[in-house]
Amino acid sequence: MSKQYKPTSSGRRGMLGYDFSDLSGVKPLKSKRWGFQRAVGRNNKGEVTVRHRGGGVKRLYREIDWQQGKLDIPAKVFSIEYDPNRTARIARLHYNDGERRYVLAPEGLRVGDMVVTSEKGSLKPGNRLQLKNIPQGTEVYNIEMFPGSKAALVRSAGSKAMILSRDAGYVQIQLPSSELRKFPERCFASIGRLSNQEHNSIVLGKAGRSRWLGIRPAVRGTAMNPVDHPHGGGEGVQPIGMPHPKTPWGKPALGVKTRKQKQASTKFIMRRRKK
Repeated sequence: MSKQYKPTSSGRRGMLGYDFSDLSGVKPLKSKRWGFQRAVGRNNKGEVTVRHRGGGVKRLYREIDWQQGKLDIPAKVFSIEYDPNRTARIARLHYNDGERRYVLAPEGLRVGDMVVTSEKGSLKPGNRLQLKNIPQGTEVYNIEMFPGSKAALVRSAGSKAMILSRDAGYVQIQLPSSELRKFPERCFASIGRLSNQEHNSIVLGKAGRSRWLGIRPAVRGTAMNPVDHPHGGGEGVQPIGMPHPKTPWGKPALGVKTRKQKQASTKFIMRRRKK
């Protein structure tokens, strides 16, 4: 459940926050965290390439083991922790060989549980198996796109994908976006769905909380002058005066395809996501 606040101010009224009661009260692992400078929407020349980003509180980065390549070595869940750089919770694993790593924590994973990465294994939340050994109808996350690569898909809070079928060396998976895609059967995926499902129900409540997250104010194009935006100009409140909305640089803004037409993984898409 999300945390509710007493309406002591206009910002507090209606605000919803996270419930951290399920987290372990331990400090982050020093060997797996360090300081870093976020790009905040700028390129290597310092030019703004993504608007409305900047500022925000300082964060320490937690190194996440996306590949989980330690095959057949069991690990014990030492703690479930908060990560300021991602929406899902993270779990600290202590392997039997003494190594310690961070991974994304699925729903239902508890301190003291044992998890393992193996070609074959039990369908416990947190275990990581090859797609060819995961039965149909199983929920998975942290999916590799190609064998041996790091996990690239289904990594945000509360998300999951569904194993649908297996045929001719490929496994068909329905992604959270409703896109149907096939993956090589030797790719690995983790069992379960990711933690922190209440993330989508969070209400920031005030502008300052957005600034803490590094989100800067966004001004409507219709409130600008014609020189600043295609939607600008006019006396009072005006419609945009064109069939479709545009960006400040005059390019189509809604419903336009942005995926590269010659992207290598396009051939694996069997059904596009619903618009």
